[in-house]
Amino acid sequence: MPRSLADQSEAELGGPHSVLTLQRRDHQELDVLLQRIDKCGGSRRQDELTSLCRLVFPHAFAEEAVLWPLVRRTIPDGEELTLQIEQEHQEINELFTKLETLDPDTPEHQQLFTEITALLHQDVRDEEDVLLPKLQEALDPRALRRAGWMWQVIRYTAPTRPHPTVARRLPGNALAALPLTGLDRSRDRLDHVSRRAPSPLAAGCRRTSHALATVAGAIEHLPPLRSGEDPSTRT
Repeated sequence: MPRSLADQSEAELGGPHSVLTLQRRDHQELDVLLQRIDKCGGSRRQDELTSLCRLVFPHAFAEEAVLWPLVRRTIPDGEELTLQIEQEHQEINELFTKLETLDPDTPEHQQLFTEITALLHQDVRDEEDVLLPKLQEALDPRALRRAGWMWQVIRYTAPTRPHPTVARRLPGNALAALPLTGLDRSRDRLDHVSRRAPSPLAAGCRRTSHALATVAGAIEHLPPLRSGEDPSTRT
């Protein structure tokens, strides 16, 4: 039975640039962020949630655009394994979309965040214990490093917000990347400023962020951005 990534050394995973090492590194950062968020409130909690989104959604986007197509080409049961992960990603997108509408200091926010945390932990275990060890068996270290470079490029140019109506598969998710990445990252900066600026400037930042959110919502509903999706991941 393949060994979990959690039980392997960096060398066993293919070195520092292997996609397996990069995946596990993000998962470790995820665990730290989740613990920090659980211990804070107010604007600090909002800042940490932004950091969480900037980790989770580019990470998942790069998986869906680069890694899962490779898994489906390489592993006999890759279709079944990646679909399960895509369904988890879809649920995470939907829950985060709801979370954005809630005050961070309310019991409803905490309850929903607890649900998200459990789902993120499940997603990590499904990847590290099942899917990625199978990919490790199928590819040599050089191929894992090539996949790592590709995954990293996409990760650093991906959307940073939940977009539940965008396809979890190519070509829809690739078509969504260019417009949504710019909008998301602009909103991240505006929201950060709005939590620190004087009231008039903060209000202007919030209005601009809301306007960009409206634009992003219209874009992600364009039919081409849903192309390629499996019906089970359709909102």
